[in-house]
Amino acid sequence: MIRIGIVDDHAILRRGIAQIIAECGDMQVVGEAGTSALAMRMLRENACDVVLLDISLPDRNGVETVKLIRKEFPKVHVLMLSMHPENQYALRALKAGAAGYLTKQSAPSQLVSAIRQVHGGRKYVTPLVAEELANSIGQDSEKPPHQTLSNREYQTMCLIASGRTLTEIAQQMSLSVKTVSVYRGRVLEKMRLKNNAELTHYAIKNGIVD
Repeated sequence: MIRIGIVDDHAILRRGIAQIIAECGDMQVVGEAGTSALAMRMLRENACDVVLLDISLPDRNGVETVKLIRKEFPKVHVLMLSMHPENQYALRALKAGAAGYLTKQSAPSQLVSAIRQVHGGRKYVTPLVAEELANSIGQDSEKPPHQTLSNREYQTMCLIASGRTLTEIAQQMSLSVKTVSVYRGRVLEKMRLKNNAELTHYAIKNGIVD
């Protein structure tokens, strides 16, 4: 029996995933959490084989949470399940230690297949992610500017490019507006851009946001 933990701040979505899993005879949900901190507590109290983890959590970015889980629970397989397109976060999640990445638009059968695959010790990636992984090999010396950003800086860039204000970004990332402003400054400096308009143009041109 595959023991599964679900980490997502939307209770309705957790319920839907739990129902999909309940229809499978070889897996069961043993715990749920709505924040990164509660996810760590859940793992300490319940033995899990696979964790389904959202990218956007109220207290900590999902990519950072992957690192925490992998450090404390190295045998747990983390499958990212996110509303964000694969080209935004998939590579970062995999490099942080995730075993796979799926968008929430995926079919239930695809989710079940992915769970079984990562539980078996294999990576689960879609053809798009596999292509991005292949393209990233041997290109460290020629990294595009956005790949030099930290996870927090990258998240800030994506939200700015999506039209969010600093106040909205601060609320979503559970940070102060001042801290978000510091991240914005680092992003512009590292990417050699002058303002939000140039940043947004870059993100659209490189397919980071639509």
